[in-house]
Amino acid sequence: MPILMIGLLFAVMYFMMIRPQQKRRREAEQMQASIGPGDEVVTIGGLYGTVASVDDETVVLEVAPGVQTRYARPAVARVVSKAERAEPVADEAELEAKE
Repeated sequence: MPILMIGLLFAVMYFMMIRPQQKRRREAEQMQASIGPGDEVVTIGGLYGTVASVDDETVVLEVAPGVQTRYARPAVARVVSKAERAEPVADEAELEAKE
């Protein structure tokens, strides 16, 4: 009986603490991977800025006109608004080939 209680305690701990934390971490990694130029973001320090450029490990934010700062990707806490990304425009030759 005590072993059953210990097993039940571990199961409750997993579903109440560990699993939700893993889900939040996975969502944060996905959000940080989808950041692109033009997105408005907030850093973990509370700084609002617009993404000027990104690479594998860093994000360059424009916090004021002409003022750019560089942060690690994990320092971005959330995306305030996404930039309108235009769909690639097909060449006229490609459009004619489809018709």
